[in-house]
Amino acid sequence: MRSLKRTHHQLRVSLCPAPGARLLAGASIAPSASPASSAAITTHAAGSNSTTAVSPITSLLIANRGEIALRIARTAAAMGIRTTTLYTDIDAASQHAKCTPHSLALGPAAAYLDGPRIVALAKQHGIQALHPGYGFLSENAGFAKACEEAGIVFVGPPARAMTDMGDKARSKEIMTAAGVACVPGYHGEEQGVEQLRAKARDIKFPVLLKSVKGGGGKGMRIVRTEDEFEAQLKSARAEAWASFGEGGEVMLVEKYIVRPRHVEVQVFADRYGNCVALGERDCSVQRRHQKILEESPAPLLDDLTRKDLWEKARTAAIAVGYIGAGTVEFILDRDTGEFYFMEMNTRLQVEHPVSEMVTGTDLVEWQFRVASGERLPLTQDEIEARILERGAAIEARIYAENPEKGFFPDSGKLVHLSTPKTSEDVRIDAGFIEGDTVSEAYDGMIAKLIVRGKDRETAIRKLELALREYEVVGLSTNIEFLKRLCRSQAFIEGDVETGFIDKWKDELFQARPTDNEVFAQAALGLLGSQITNSAGHRKDSPHGQTLGFGEVRNQAERRFAFRVRDDASAEEGKLVQVSVTQTGHGLFNVAVSRVGDESEAPHVFETIVCESASPSMTKTTLTTFFPLTRIESTLVRDPTRDDRLTLFQLGQKTELQLETPAWFDKALGLKEVAASVVAPMPCKILRNEVGEGEEVEKGAPLVVIESMKMETVIRSPQRGIIKKLAHKEGDICKAGTVLVLFEELESSSAEEGAGSS
Repeated sequence: MRSLKRTHHQLRVSLCPAPGARLLAGASIAPSASPASSAAITTHAAGSNSTTAVSPITSLLIANRGEIALRIARTAAAMGIRTTTLYTDIDAASQHAKCTPHSLALGPAAAYLDGPRIVALAKQHGIQALHPGYGFLSENAGFAKACEEAGIVFVGPPARAMTDMGDKARSKEIMTAAGVACVPGYHGEEQGVEQLRAKARDIKFPVLLKSVKGGGGKGMRIVRTEDEFEAQLKSARAEAWASFGEGGEVMLVEKYIVRPRHVEVQVFADRYGNCVALGERDCSVQRRHQKILEESPAPLLDDLTRKDLWEKARTAAIAVGYIGAGTVEFILDRDTGEFYFMEMNTRLQVEHPVSEMVTGTDLVEWQFRVASGERLPLTQDEIEARILERGAAIEARIYAENPEKGFFPDSGKLVHLSTPKTSEDVRIDAGFIEGDTVSEAYDGMIAKLIVRGKDRETAIRKLELALREYEVVGLSTNIEFLKRLCRSQAFIEGDVETGFIDKWKDELFQARPTDNEVFAQAALGLLGSQITNSAGHRKDSPHGQTLGFGEVRNQAERRFAFRVRDDASAEEGKLVQVSVTQTGHGLFNVAVSRVGDESEAPHVFETIVCESASPSMTKTTLTTFFPLTRIESTLVRDPTRDDRLTLFQLGQKTELQLETPAWFDKALGLKEVAASVVAPMPCKILRNEVGEGEEVEKGAPLVVIESMKMETVIRSPQRGIIKKLAHKEGDICKAGTVLVLFEELESSSAEEGAGSS
């Protein structure tokens, strides 16, 4: 093991860069001079001494969906490979189903896991090769073997290597034998509750429970005390079974390292014994044990430790006869400076674009070439030379989730989607376009945003600028949270660990103020859209209208009332009134009044110039010249609820509720369901944690639900008595469905919403 030093050095010229680095084949170059591994690991160039016939791939089936299916298809098309995609009923209208002329139906949502049917389809249609992407069957050794037996080229490692590394316990045995240190823990066959509890007691709490088939944070729980061991074990097993099927319930018990960093090495091997490391990635910034940001090179890592990690990763791959792309994951203990082998992912990782950015490679192309029998395109020296030249890269995962509500997953239609401009240094891998629906049946990742800069600090700044251009309406996302991460001084300094978000939560979740210009622009945008669309304006909407007669354009003063519904705003829930007076063509006076703050006089903007356009019934763009600044904004109305507004302004998103007058609600008999807790999104009921008639405190667990294969606890928003449990275990619920009803108490009213953990 090598000590982790808290200094950040650039990779030095001492890494012996090879001149004339190239993407594909070239002259033979001497292997990297590493005393520890030069005898076991070779790094010959692609053109040297090939004795095995190369069989180029000409037809391909992509056994996956979303952004990774599209990303694989792009490279396949560039290489002249005829590509076929698969789709389930839910994905029939998806982008990956449309990206090629050849696409095959699978049926129900879970059919991406139907290995026998997928292999049969490939044979039926005479397809030569199959790429599994990531997730689903990508690390299923049985599926890889079935492809091999059917004569289909599996674009991935051999089934044998997947078996060895896919079983977390077996992989640790192999690594220990190869001299790679592993986290202390129990990886055995005794799986009874009391047996595992005893092992945890021997290891000493806190411990980490992890499924032997785990990945993506699923089937993983931190157990801090013995008292919570059984409950956490039950929860981890249930989640692992739902995610990985039979065998997922088998658990590892490991010492939980209190201040760990997650650092992984991208390796690539061919069938001739050549193996290279394409740098490392730091993936320490996580929530629910799932990555949010990935970057390369890892910050605050000295060159000796960096090179040691690369060599250990190559040793791990060689130990199991690995072929293809793989990732060797390590835990770095910030308190002791030691690193330990964690696991090997026998597939292409979600975050592989980070390594592509810093090495100037296309790893999917490498996969195709190695699968067809070619040698590795670059040597270790050539790769290191490229890393020296290409700076730093960071990937941000754009998820459908609400960070302010415990990163609770969301789903829905992308009503509005505007993305940053791409370039050589700004890349977007996405599976959705505007109008698509993000389904609760699958992972909620909308896209990956990857940027590169000459150094880490530049890359962070470029990432934030790109995020400020991202606009999404229709569901919650983590984009605003990612912007705050980019501004965090601790993150900028590289002071990262897997508990980073919790450690800095006060800063990262600090409520932000909402400027008066936001409310002014919202009102001006509504006025502009109503003028543009006045002929087709809804007759039953009171928003912004005055009593009396006359066309919208002829009314001198308009009044609007907004309530901030943005969880990240300091004004969340507060009422703001705006009056707009038109004084001439394109000229307005706007007064903003914050209701309830009697000490603050209305803020008045006089003689502002506003130009607006409505490209659709739901979108309005504005350019407004305030007294001291010009502001461009986009206002989007939810087509299903036109009282819900989203404003994008100066790189910031604000969500507003357009309030209706009290007389309007009363006249139409509108009334919200009070004293209840509703499902925040489509879900399955796993269990009720309370009974009818039971008295509960605020924050007490009420119902455990499952959505996107993740368990979430719905907690009580109030102190009260349970009147009714509306659903039983196994029920499928739509978003907004009432889950729990409380007895109405005269002394207190129900607080809105429910918390989650």
